[in-house]
Amino acid sequence: MRIGVTANPRKPVAVDLAQRVVGQLAPRAEVAVSDELPSVGPAFPHVPLEEMRVDLLVAIGGDGTFLYGLARTEVPLLPVNAGTEGILSELSADRPREIDAAVERLVAGFYHIEDRMKLAAEIDHTPLPDATNDVVLHAAPVGRMARFEVEVDGEPAGRIRSDGMIVSSPTGSTAYSLSAFGPIVDPGLDALILTAIAPFRAEARALVLEPLRTICLRATEPDGGAVVLVDGGPERPFPPGATLTIYRSPRRARIVRFGASFFSRLRGKGILPWAEARGSGGSARAGVPPPA
Repeated sequence: MRIGVTANPRKPVAVDLAQRVVGQLAPRAEVAVSDELPSVGPAFPHVPLEEMRVDLLVAIGGDGTFLYGLARTEVPLLPVNAGTEGILSELSADRPREIDAAVERLVAGFYHIEDRMKLAAEIDHTPLPDATNDVVLHAAPVGRMARFEVEVDGEPAGRIRSDGMIVSSPTGSTAYSLSAFGPIVDPGLDALILTAIAPFRAEARALVLEPLRTICLRATEPDGGAVVLVDGGPERPFPPGATLTIYRSPRRARIVRFGASFFSRLRGKGILPWAEARGSGGSARAGVPPPA
């Protein structure tokens, strides 16, 4: 079995954990390490994620680290949280015994793959990288609204004044879209979620659309144009008159799971819209029993 390891190089706890995981894997699997971690496993090949030929990838960091990995490889990814929220994570760095058990399960093949929808996007027919969470169109001048025109399947769906527009996948429904009062959507579904950022009309509502729809967005007012962000990455210029087209990607995000449910991963993070049951925090563990 070939297993890749990557981590956020700016988080010492993530780098240390990557070294530990590599040491545990070394006797029982072929190991490759991200070229961003030269100090981890120096005896093993270090290659860019895009060139890593592995069966699965262990990613250690926060949600940004996981999204970075999912954008650069289509192999299944095991997300280990060494950050703050870690909504996508299956394991946490502060539970080393569970990580040890997870390594045993990986080598033995005792895991399943969760398949999630990605978004494809293009600006005037120029493709952008796929998004696991969301694609955001935002007014470029800070503190100023723009008027956004929305089309669905080529049909005008309306205009709205706001700071920006978010198109998210169900995975991204608990990310930026949630902070803009968008709905929480089970990531087992395929759907497009359209949410306005700080709309002028307080009653503006998010839309949940079936995955075969195509959403087109244009920005007018002010003349400074707008910017596009894919999964919170670098800003891309979006000139006046351009069209941002977003639809379901033919590629999928594949995440390694050991059995923790969507709700157990949200529990204790203050995300669910109702009061959590007393004592529920204790059941929000990663769901990795000791290996058989």
